[in-house]
Amino acid sequence: MPEQHRDTARVAVFISGAGTNMAALLYAGRQPGSPYEVVLVASNDPEAEGLELARGEGVATFAQAHKGMPREDHDALMEQAAVDAGADCIALAGYMRILTPGFVARWKGRMLNIHPSLLPLYPGLETHARAIAAGDAAAGATVHLVSDELDMGEALGRAEVAIRPDDTPESLAARVRLAEHQLYPRVLANYISRSGVPDWLLGEVRRRALALAEVEERPSHGAPGWRTAGRSGKYFAYFSVQHHGSQAIALLVKTGGPEEQESLIASDPEVFFRPAFYGASGWVALVLDRPGLEWEQVEYWLERSWRAVAPRRLTHLLDAADEF
Repeated sequence: MPEQHRDTARVAVFISGAGTNMAALLYAGRQPGSPYEVVLVASNDPEAEGLELARGEGVATFAQAHKGMPREDHDALMEQAAVDAGADCIALAGYMRILTPGFVARWKGRMLNIHPSLLPLYPGLETHARAIAAGDAAAGATVHLVSDELDMGEALGRAEVAIRPDDTPESLAARVRLAEHQLYPRVLANYISRSGVPDWLLGEVRRRALALAEVEERPSHGAPGWRTAGRSGKYFAYFSVQHHGSQAIALLVKTGGPEEQESLIASDPEVFFRPAFYGASGWVALVLDRPGLEWEQVEYWLERSWRAVAPRRLTHLLDAADEF
Protein backbone atom coordinates (compact mmCIF):
# COMPACT_ATOMS: atom_id res chain seq x y z
CA MET A 1 0.00 0.00 0.00
CA PRO A 2 1.26 3.51 -0.73
CA GLU A 3 2.38 5.67 2.13
CA GLN A 4 0.69 8.96 2.80
CA HIS A 5 1.84 11.56 0.30
CA ARG A 6 3.42 14.48 2.12
CA ASP A 7 6.15 15.46 -0.34
CA THR A 8 6.41 19.13 -1.17
CA ALA A 9 4.55 20.25 -4.25
CA ARG A 10 6.66 21.42 -7.17
CA VAL A 11 5.74 24.89 -8.41
CA ALA A 12 6.61 26.59 -11.70
CA VAL A 13 6.43 30.40 -11.56
CA PHE A 14 5.74 32.42 -14.71
CA ILE A 15 6.99 36.03 -14.79
CA SER A 16 7.41 38.88 -17.26
CA GLY A 17 9.54 41.34 -15.33
CA ALA A 18 11.34 41.93 -12.03
CA GLY A 19 9.77 38.91 -10.38
CA THR A 20 9.36 40.32 -6.88
CA ASN A 21 6.37 38.09 -6.17
CA MET A 22 8.33 35.18 -7.59
CA ALA A 23 11.14 35.96 -5.15
CA ALA A 24 8.66 36.06 -2.27
CA LEU A 25 7.33 32.64 -3.30
CA LEU A 26 10.81 31.21 -3.77
CA TYR A 27 12.17 32.27 -0.38
CA ALA A 28 8.99 31.32 1.48
CA GLY A 29 9.16 27.91 -0.18
CA ARG A 30 12.56 27.37 1.40
CA GLN A 31 11.34 27.93 4.95
CA PRO A 32 11.08 24.85 7.18
CA GLY A 33 7.72 23.16 6.84
CA SER A 34 6.79 24.76 3.53
CA PRO A 35 4.47 22.48 1.52
CA TYR A 36 5.93 23.62 -1.80
CA GLU A 37 9.18 24.44 -3.57
CA VAL A 38 9.81 26.55 -6.67
CA VAL A 39 11.42 24.32 -9.29
CA LEU A 40 11.20 26.56 -12.36
CA VAL A 41 10.98 30.23 -13.23
CA ALA A 42 9.81 30.80 -16.81
CA SER A 43 9.29 34.00 -18.74
CA ASN A 44 8.07 35.36 -22.06
CA ASP A 45 10.92 37.90 -21.87
CA PRO A 46 14.49 36.54 -21.97
CA GLU A 47 15.67 39.82 -20.41
CA ALA A 48 13.31 39.69 -17.43
CA GLU A 49 15.18 40.64 -14.26
CA GLY A 50 13.60 37.86 -12.27
CA LEU A 51 15.34 35.22 -14.35
CA GLU A 52 18.75 36.38 -13.12
CA LEU A 53 17.57 36.25 -9.52
CA ALA A 54 16.31 32.70 -10.02
CA ARG A 55 19.56 31.58 -11.64
CA GLY A 56 21.53 33.04 -8.77
CA GLU A 57 19.44 30.95 -6.38
CA GLY A 58 20.06 27.78 -8.35
CA VAL A 59 16.51 27.53 -9.73
CA ALA A 60 16.01 26.26 -13.27
CA THR A 61 14.84 28.88 -15.75
CA PHE A 62 13.21 28.96 -19.16
CA ALA A 63 12.67 31.93 -21.44
CA GLN A 64 10.99 32.28 -24.80
CA ALA A 65 10.06 35.62 -26.37
CA HIS A 66 6.46 35.62 -27.55
CA LYS A 67 6.79 38.21 -30.31
CA GLY A 68 6.19 36.75 -33.74
CA MET A 69 4.80 33.48 -32.39
CA PRO A 70 1.19 32.28 -32.46
CA ARG A 71 -0.20 32.36 -28.93
CA GLU A 72 -0.86 28.61 -28.95
CA ASP A 73 2.73 27.83 -29.94
CA HIS A 74 4.18 30.05 -27.23
CA ASP A 75 1.85 28.62 -24.60
CA ALA A 76 2.87 25.11 -25.66
CA LEU A 77 6.54 25.89 -25.04
CA MET A 78 5.87 27.46 -21.66
CA GLU A 79 3.65 24.58 -20.63
CA GLN A 80 6.20 22.00 -21.76
CA ALA A 81 8.85 23.70 -19.64
CA ALA A 82 6.57 23.35 -16.60
CA VAL A 83 5.88 19.70 -17.43
CA ASP A 84 9.58 18.96 -17.93
CA ALA A 85 10.30 20.49 -14.52
CA GLY A 86 7.77 18.13 -12.95
CA ALA A 87 5.56 20.99 -11.80
CA ASP A 88 2.41 20.10 -9.88
CA CYS A 89 1.07 23.63 -10.21
CA ILE A 90 1.82 26.96 -11.85
CA ALA A 91 1.90 30.33 -10.10
CA LEU A 92 1.55 33.36 -12.35
CA ALA A 93 3.46 36.25 -10.80
CA GLY A 94 3.38 39.31 -12.99
CA TYR A 95 3.04 37.21 -16.14
CA MET A 96 1.63 39.65 -18.67
CA ARG A 97 0.13 37.20 -21.11
CA ILE A 98 -3.43 35.93 -21.50
CA LEU A 99 -3.25 32.16 -21.71
CA THR A 100 -5.15 30.09 -24.26
CA PRO A 101 -8.29 28.24 -23.10
CA GLY A 102 -6.67 24.85 -23.69
CA PHE A 103 -3.74 25.67 -21.43
CA VAL A 104 -6.08 26.95 -18.73
CA ALA A 105 -8.30 23.87 -18.97
CA ARG A 106 -5.39 21.44 -18.63
CA TRP A 107 -4.23 23.17 -15.44
CA LYS A 108 -7.67 23.76 -13.96
CA GLY A 109 -7.36 23.94 -10.19
CA ARG A 110 -3.55 23.90 -10.45
CA MET A 111 -2.80 27.41 -11.72
CA LEU A 112 -2.95 30.51 -9.50
CA ASN A 113 -2.52 34.20 -10.20
CA ILE A 114 -2.20 37.37 -8.11
CA HIS A 115 -4.02 40.53 -9.15
CA PRO A 116 -3.49 44.04 -7.68
CA SER A 117 -7.07 44.78 -6.69
CA LEU A 118 -9.77 43.46 -4.40
CA LEU A 119 -11.48 41.29 -6.98
CA PRO A 120 -14.10 41.28 -8.33
CA LEU A 121 -13.35 45.02 -8.32
CA TYR A 122 -11.14 46.27 -11.14
CA PRO A 123 -10.08 43.28 -13.22
CA GLY A 124 -7.57 44.11 -15.92
CA LEU A 125 -5.13 47.03 -15.90
CA GLU A 126 -4.72 50.40 -14.12
CA THR A 127 -6.27 49.00 -10.96
CA HIS A 128 -4.77 51.54 -8.55
CA ALA A 129 -5.82 54.56 -10.59
CA ARG A 130 -9.34 53.17 -10.88
CA ALA A 131 -9.60 52.55 -7.13
CA ILE A 132 -8.42 56.09 -6.33
CA ALA A 133 -10.77 57.63 -8.91
CA ALA A 134 -13.70 55.71 -7.42
CA GLY A 135 -13.00 57.15 -3.99
CA ASP A 136 -12.47 53.72 -2.43
CA ALA A 137 -11.24 53.54 1.15
CA ALA A 138 -9.05 50.55 0.43
CA ALA A 139 -7.26 48.82 -2.40
CA GLY A 140 -5.32 45.59 -2.21
CA ALA A 141 -4.51 42.30 -3.88
CA THR A 142 -6.28 39.01 -4.58
CA VAL A 143 -4.87 35.55 -5.22
CA HIS A 144 -7.24 33.53 -7.38
CA LEU A 145 -7.44 30.41 -9.48
CA VAL A 146 -6.97 31.00 -13.19
CA SER A 147 -10.09 30.52 -15.29
CA ASP A 148 -11.21 31.24 -18.84
CA GLU A 149 -12.53 34.64 -17.78
CA LEU A 150 -9.77 37.15 -17.07
CA ASP A 151 -9.20 37.72 -13.33
CA MET A 152 -12.50 36.01 -12.46
CA GLY A 153 -11.39 32.64 -11.09
CA GLU A 154 -12.24 31.59 -7.53
CA ALA A 155 -10.66 34.00 -5.03
CA LEU A 156 -8.46 32.18 -2.52
CA GLY A 157 -7.29 35.13 -0.43
CA ARG A 158 -7.20 38.92 -0.28
CA ALA A 159 -5.12 41.61 1.44
CA GLU A 160 -6.46 45.13 1.98
CA VAL A 161 -4.33 48.28 1.83
CA ALA A 162 -5.73 51.64 2.95
CA ILE A 163 -5.90 54.39 0.35
CA ARG A 164 -4.53 57.67 1.71
CA PRO A 165 -5.92 61.07 0.70
CA ASP A 166 -2.64 62.00 -1.01
CA ASP A 167 -2.07 58.65 -2.77
CA THR A 168 -1.05 58.45 -6.39
CA PRO A 169 -1.29 55.22 -8.39
CA GLU A 170 2.48 54.84 -7.92
CA SER A 171 2.52 55.34 -4.15
CA LEU A 172 -0.45 53.01 -3.69
CA ALA A 173 1.11 50.38 -5.94
CA ALA A 174 4.26 50.35 -3.80
CA ARG A 175 2.31 49.49 -0.64
CA VAL A 176 0.08 46.98 -2.39
CA ARG A 177 3.20 45.24 -3.64
CA LEU A 178 4.39 44.78 -0.05
CA ALA A 179 1.03 43.23 0.79
CA GLU A 180 1.29 40.95 -2.24
CA HIS A 181 4.61 39.57 -1.01
CA GLN A 182 2.95 38.57 2.27
CA LEU A 183 -0.24 37.28 0.71
CA TYR A 184 0.89 35.11 -2.20
CA PRO A 185 3.18 32.67 -0.34
CA ARG A 186 0.63 32.20 2.45
CA VAL A 187 -2.28 31.56 0.08
CA LEU A 188 -0.25 29.23 -2.14
CA ALA A 189 0.92 27.24 0.89
CA ASN A 190 -2.61 27.01 2.27
CA TYR A 191 -4.05 25.96 -1.08
CA ILE A 192 -1.48 23.23 -1.54
CA SER A 193 -1.74 22.05 2.07
CA ARG A 194 -5.49 21.68 2.02
CA SER A 195 -5.13 18.77 -0.42
CA GLY A 196 -3.94 16.76 2.58
CA VAL A 197 -6.77 17.85 4.88
CA PRO A 198 -9.41 15.11 5.19
CA ASP A 199 -12.36 17.47 5.78
CA TRP A 200 -11.59 19.49 2.67
CA LEU A 201 -11.10 16.39 0.53
CA LEU A 202 -14.32 14.90 1.88
CA GLY A 203 -16.19 18.07 0.98
CA GLU A 204 -14.90 17.97 -2.58
CA VAL A 205 -15.79 14.28 -3.00
CA ARG A 206 -19.20 14.76 -1.36
CA ARG A 207 -20.10 17.61 -3.71
CA ARG A 208 -19.27 15.53 -6.76
CA ALA A 209 -20.93 12.35 -5.53
CA LEU A 210 -24.20 14.07 -4.61
CA ALA A 211 -24.30 15.75 -8.03
CA LEU A 212 -25.07 12.34 -9.54
CA ALA A 213 -28.71 11.38 -9.97
CA GLU A 214 -30.66 9.98 -7.02
CA VAL A 215 -27.72 9.61 -4.68
CA GLU A 216 -27.76 9.71 -0.89
CA GLU A 217 -24.93 9.79 1.61
CA ARG A 218 -25.01 7.13 4.31
CA PRO A 219 -22.16 6.11 6.64
CA SER A 220 -20.89 2.54 6.44
CA HIS A 221 -18.77 1.16 9.29
CA GLY A 222 -18.13 4.74 10.39
CA ALA A 223 -16.92 5.95 6.98
CA PRO A 224 -18.81 8.31 4.65
CA GLY A 225 -20.36 6.42 1.76
CA TRP A 226 -22.62 7.17 -1.19
CA ARG A 227 -25.30 4.92 -2.60
CA THR A 228 -28.26 5.04 -4.89
CA ALA A 229 -31.36 6.19 -3.07
CA GLY A 230 -34.19 4.00 -1.84
CA ARG A 231 -34.53 0.73 0.00
CA SER A 232 -32.72 -1.20 -2.70
CA GLY A 233 -29.93 1.38 -3.00
CA LYS A 234 -26.39 0.10 -3.47
CA TYR A 235 -23.09 1.69 -2.46
CA PHE A 236 -20.79 2.89 -5.21
CA ALA A 237 -18.18 4.92 -3.28
CA TYR A 238 -16.61 5.29 0.15
CA PHE A 239 -14.30 7.95 1.61
CA SER A 240 -11.40 6.40 3.47
CA VAL A 241 -8.90 7.90 5.91
CA GLN A 242 -6.08 5.47 6.68
CA HIS A 243 -8.35 2.53 5.95
CA HIS A 244 -7.24 -0.70 7.67
CA GLY A 245 -3.56 0.17 7.90
CA SER A 246 -3.22 2.32 4.78
CA GLN A 247 -1.65 5.72 5.40
CA ALA A 248 -3.51 7.36 2.51
CA ILE A 249 -6.71 9.35 2.22
CA ALA A 250 -8.55 7.61 -0.58
CA LEU A 251 -11.77 7.19 -2.53
CA LEU A 252 -12.95 3.60 -2.84
CA VAL A 253 -14.82 2.79 -6.06
CA LYS A 254 -15.94 -0.24 -8.04
CA THR A 255 -13.94 -1.59 -10.97
CA GLY A 256 -14.93 -4.13 -13.59
CA GLY A 257 -13.47 -6.90 -11.44
CA PRO A 258 -10.23 -8.26 -9.97
CA GLU A 259 -8.41 -8.27 -13.31
CA GLU A 260 -9.00 -4.59 -13.94
CA GLN A 261 -8.22 -3.82 -10.32
CA GLU A 262 -4.84 -5.54 -10.60
CA SER A 263 -4.12 -3.84 -13.92
CA LEU A 264 -4.80 -0.37 -12.47
CA ILE A 265 -2.58 -0.99 -9.47
CA ALA A 266 0.23 -2.39 -11.59
CA SER A 267 0.07 0.53 -14.05
CA ASP A 268 0.12 3.28 -11.40
CA PRO A 269 0.77 2.10 -7.82
CA GLU A 270 1.16 5.71 -6.60
CA VAL A 271 -2.46 6.38 -7.54
CA PHE A 272 -4.27 3.06 -6.97
CA PHE A 273 -4.07 0.37 -4.30
CA ARG A 274 -6.09 -2.65 -3.19
CA PRO A 275 -8.22 -1.70 -0.20
CA ALA A 276 -8.59 -4.12 2.68
CA PHE A 277 -11.96 -5.89 2.86
CA TYR A 278 -13.39 -4.23 -0.26
CA GLY A 279 -10.51 -5.29 -2.49
CA ALA A 280 -11.67 -8.87 -2.63
CA SER A 281 -14.80 -7.69 -4.45
CA GLY A 282 -12.85 -5.81 -7.10
CA TRP A 283 -12.99 -2.37 -5.54
CA VAL A 284 -9.97 -0.10 -5.92
CA ALA A 285 -8.71 2.79 -3.79
CA LEU A 286 -7.82 6.07 -5.51
CA VAL A 287 -5.31 8.11 -3.48
CA LEU A 288 -6.53 11.65 -2.88
CA ASP A 289 -3.77 13.22 -0.75
CA ARG A 290 -1.11 13.40 -3.42
CA PRO A 291 0.45 16.17 -5.48
CA GLY A 292 -1.08 16.61 -8.89
CA LEU A 293 -4.47 15.12 -8.03
CA GLU A 294 -6.82 15.64 -10.97
CA TRP A 295 -10.44 16.04 -9.94
CA GLU A 296 -11.53 15.02 -13.42
CA GLN A 297 -10.16 11.56 -12.60
CA VAL A 298 -12.15 11.49 -9.36
CA GLU A 299 -15.30 12.54 -11.22
CA TYR A 300 -14.73 9.84 -13.84
CA TRP A 301 -14.48 7.08 -11.24
CA LEU A 302 -17.42 8.33 -9.21
CA GLU A 303 -19.67 8.35 -12.28
CA ARG A 304 -18.40 5.03 -13.55
CA SER A 305 -18.88 3.37 -10.18
CA TRP A 306 -22.34 4.93 -9.88
CA ARG A 307 -23.28 3.59 -13.30
CA ALA A 308 -22.38 0.08 -12.14
CA VAL A 309 -25.14 0.12 -9.49
CA ALA A 310 -27.67 2.76 -10.65
CA PRO A 311 -31.06 1.70 -12.01
CA ARG A 312 -31.22 1.19 -15.73
CA ARG A 313 -33.75 4.02 -16.10
CA LEU A 314 -31.03 6.45 -14.94
CA THR A 315 -28.18 5.13 -17.06
CA HIS A 316 -29.68 4.12 -20.40
CA LEU A 317 -29.52 7.65 -21.86
CA LEU A 318 -25.90 8.02 -20.74
CA ASP A 319 -25.03 4.65 -22.21
CA ALA A 320 -26.64 5.60 -25.52
CA ALA A 321 -24.73 8.89 -25.61
CA ASP A 322 -21.45 7.02 -25.10
CA GLU A 323 -22.04 5.08 -28.30
CA PHE A 324 -21.81 8.27 -30.39
